[in-house]
Amino acid sequence: MKINALWNSKNRMPKNANIQQRIKWHLAHQKNCGCREIPEKLVLEMKKSKIKI
Repeated sequence: MKINALWNSKNRMPKNANIQQRIKWHLAHQKNCGCREIPEKLVLEMKKSKIKI
């Protein structure tokens, strides 16, 4: 998987992020960097909330 170091350095996950912040960050991360998958726990939450992955 390819890492977008510039995007990652400018877009840190908020400290003590709540579930909605984590989902928002991971969706943006998925669009801009391919270094890792969205964690399964968040994928399940997104499916429950009918958020398109």
